[in-house]
Amino acid sequence: MTTDVTSCAKKSRGRPKVFDREAALDKAMTLFWQHGYEATSLSDLVEATGAKAPTLYAEFTNKEGLFRAVLDRYISRFAAKHEAQLFCEEKTVEQALRDYFTAVATCFTSKDTPAGCFMINTSATLAASSKEIANTVKSRHAMQEETLCAFLTERQRRGELPAHCHPQELSQYLSCILQGMSISAREGASLEKLQSITHTTLRLWPELLKV
Repeated sequence: MTTDVTSCAKKSRGRPKVFDREAALDKAMTLFWQHGYEATSLSDLVEATGAKAPTLYAEFTNKEGLFRAVLDRYISRFAAKHEAQLFCEEKTVEQALRDYFTAVATCFTSKDTPAGCFMINTSATLAASSKEIANTVKSRHAMQEETLCAFLTERQRRGELPAHCHPQELSQYLSCILQGMSISAREGASLEKLQSITHTTLRLWPELLKV
């Protein structure tokens, strides 16, 4: 008796899905940026990144490790680009500051990311139990003031700022203005409003140099 044999090819399992680290960090960044460190759970991160919890643990150890990686990603994607606006020798001090403030304000109000500054948003919601994370964010955020101070110190060395000026004090002042702009953006301020703050700050700049 003849039997028809139907050959069924085994389905190929295919290649395992490759973990896209940068894409996962960007998605996790959005969550932390919007909701803060404490309110963002591991299950939220799993859902947002599309990665399984064991994969995230293998790559970052825990939520704290993932957050630290996200912080590094934020600095490389945003902060470093903003700071590049300062260190252009062809620009005057005022032009460099205007371009820097504009770049930061544009980021604060972009529709592609949550409003405000990532580091300010996350640090504002940290609980007392997250002391290590708080210290990490604080040290990274201090880099902004240090960068401004380095910029002003260099311009003073080149004779573009009066010798009696104190770059450290000026950088502290400018950093406070930027922090205020972040809070305003978080509360719904437009780019135009933040630009107005920038213009006011620069109008005051000649007076600040007299102090």
